[in-house]
Amino acid sequence: MAAKIRKGDKVVVLTGRDKGRSGEVVSVRPDEGRALVRGVNLIKRHQKQTANQEGGIISKESPIHLSNIAIADPKDGKPTRVGFKVLADGKKVRIAKRSGAEIDG
Repeated sequence: MAAKIRKGDKVVVLTGRDKGRSGEVVSVRPDEGRALVRGVNLIKRHQKQTANQEGGIISKESPIHLSNIAIADPKDGKPTRVGFKVLADGKKVRIAKRSGAEIDG
């Protein structure tokens, strides 16, 4: 099955603390059903100082469940569902259900 959300996609958060915020997918973890989105679901971690990294409290992204994010429509940036269409040359592409626009990637 083709993945509906892939690395590099622009997504919108649907629920939770970061509802309405958008960002780019850094990585997808299909076995966990989660994705890492840049600038979303930030957590603070206490980090011990190492030879190559400074210690202190750092902010980093935490994975967010795939059910809580949706692809941003290429036309207006609003959340949309993803559909698939087979082109005349036999290539399968993802389309936005909201506008019918093709999703790059």
